Amino acid sequence: MWNKSIKQMIIDISLNRNNSEEMEVGNHTSVTQFIILGLTEDPTLSVIFFVIFLGIYVVTIVGNISIITVIRSCSRLHTPMYFFLSHLAFVDIGCSTSITPLMLIGFLSHETVLPVTGCEAQLCFVVIFGTAECFLLAVMAYDRYVAICSPLLYSTHMSPRICILLVGMSYLGGCANGWTFTGCLLSLSFCGPNQVEHFFCDFSPLLKLSCSDISIIEIIPSISSGSIIVVTVFVISLSYICILVTVLKMRSTEGRHKAFSTCTSHLTAVTLYYGTITFIYVMPKSSYSTDQNRVVSVFYTVVIPMLNPLIYSLRNREVKEALRKATVRIHS
Repeated sequence: MWNKSIKQMIIDISLNRNNSEEMEVGNHTSVTQFIILGLTEDPTLSVIFFVIFLGIYVVTIVGNISIITVIRSCSRLHTPMYFFLSHLAFVDIGCSTSITPLMLIGFLSHETVLPVTGCEAQLCFVVIFGTAECFLLAVMAYDRYVAICSPLLYSTHMSPRICILLVGMSYLGGCANGWTFTGCLLSLSFCGPNQVEHFFCDFSPLLKLSCSDISIIEIIPSISSGSIIVVTVFVISLSYICILVTVLKMRSTEGRHKAFSTCTSHLTAVTLYYGTITFIYVMPKSSYSTDQNRVVSVFYTVVIPMLNPLIYSLRNREVKEALRKATVRIHS
């Protein structure tokens, strides 16, 4: 009789353990969608932000498409520098489109609901385009270095084949980093709250919602992104140090001015972009709040893609001239 009781107790304990494990698994898969809280819950501010960001998005799309169209249609702009610029414009369109339309929907509905797969896809595209922009900015710095420091070898070092290879490597690097972030996200389990305190599915806010052990997962993307930032900043810095040395050796004031003018637009874009992503990914998380994170994220994901075509067109005489001719052609 005692043996039967003991056996029954063992069976009950096993059943309870199995049930608890099943409940645990069920909880891990219970979150099927995320609620993106957005920038504000204030209805009045939501309307104001909707108008502002809709205007920014329209300018971004029109400006970058204009840059691509003008570069492709004007034979004078069929050079490596403008080839890279057209791909930078494409990347800016991709980055802005990955975020802004959903943000605009959120302003109207006061929250955006995304399935888990949709959130993972958004993060992947944002990282791909953001990383590709880092590589393209480094490639454009190298292009300026070759043009100013080795002008006689420019056609050899920046041949069409090499240009295509450099752009392809930029996109490949973006995809690799995108899959690093997405792969880490796919390994996480979400079994608790599903409200993301951000205006898009960024990696850090999603980590806070995970019920998995994130001690290793949070390090891998930081190493990947940090390595890319270090390498690209090194290439850009080294290129401009060599450019500065070469320019200072020039005897002609006109030559110096021309060399500096070709670099000014790129340096402005680099300063804006790397200044913001360094704040997000390099500075200690304890040094800034969630609200500051959102503001800086808005700047590098939404505002900078709008500013880039303005920076390159307003400060570039050839692009301005090509845009003017294209406008006259359309009106005539």
